[in-house]
Amino acid sequence: MDLTPARGRYGWLRRIEQLDPVDDCHTIHRITAGYEFPWDYQRALEFALFRTYCVPTISALLEKTGEFANRPQKRYDDTSLLMGEMVEHGYDSARGREALRMVNRMHGQYHIDNDDMLYVLTTFIYEPIEWIDTYGWRRLHPTERLATFHFYRNVGMRMGIKNIPESYTDFARCKLDYEERTFRYTDDNHKVGTYTLDLFCSWFPALLRPAVEQGVFALMDDRMASAFGFPAGSPVVKRAAVASLRAKARAERFLPTRKRPRTTDDPKNKTYPGYPGNYTPKDLGAITCPYSSERAVHPRVESAAELR
Repeated sequence: MDLTPARGRYGWLRRIEQLDPVDDCHTIHRITAGYEFPWDYQRALEFALFRTYCVPTISALLEKTGEFANRPQKRYDDTSLLMGEMVEHGYDSARGREALRMVNRMHGQYHIDNDDMLYVLTTFIYEPIEWIDTYGWRRLHPTERLATFHFYRNVGMRMGIKNIPESYTDFARCKLDYEERTFRYTDDNHKVGTYTLDLFCSWFPALLRPAVEQGVFALMDDRMASAFGFPAGSPVVKRAAVASLRAKARAERFLPTRKRPRTTDDPKNKTYPGYPGNYTPKDLGAITCPYSSERAVHPRVESAAELR
């Protein structure tokens, strides 16, 4: 499909308005995440994954594997790039199917509860929507919201996740209910949260890392901070962080329309320099499990063809 925007700063939005949120969900989401809000989507998904570590069963598995203690940057890059492949090329493309196979193989090494998988899927949908509505240079169009839901619902089906709600509002309600039931402090939450916080801070010069840490605390809600055992964020720092993000959004309204997507083509990727050149999705991820007894008893779907 032609991805040429209409004229003007809202050219991509006018293209989106011509598309169907179900049939064209991939095209719409690719425009939203890759062209309109690539920086915001990246930051929102960082916080989305961070949020999932407030669930004790998720953090306990991550702590047991040692992935976050020993290779936090690699795990971050694997997740970011594999999902980026599906956003850029589509889940039914050759690269998208290969990315799905890698995701399913990585998850298939462990027994992961379906409800946990459902919850992680909700964060990919609703956390970026909330972030962009709060800090983006424009609010999302209803078509973009629905397209995001249908895109990740299709990804979830191809991952073998069961009982995915069929409506946007029902799935959003599931997310809130699951957080209400499961978010609570554990030592594993604190450990994995600390590894992730240290990773975020490592992306900045040493002199800025204390300020980055305080900024992360400030952007967390109370439930998230409590589940990690982190201190409540400073109201002063929060006001400063929000003001900076909104100033960025105001400035971004005057930038030219982006003509090149930023999904897998990320110069800040540290594990696979030069990606995607000379790389394919099968080069990503650790597919050997140090805990063979933890192999899943319910292997997940490995390709879209198996769903047809």
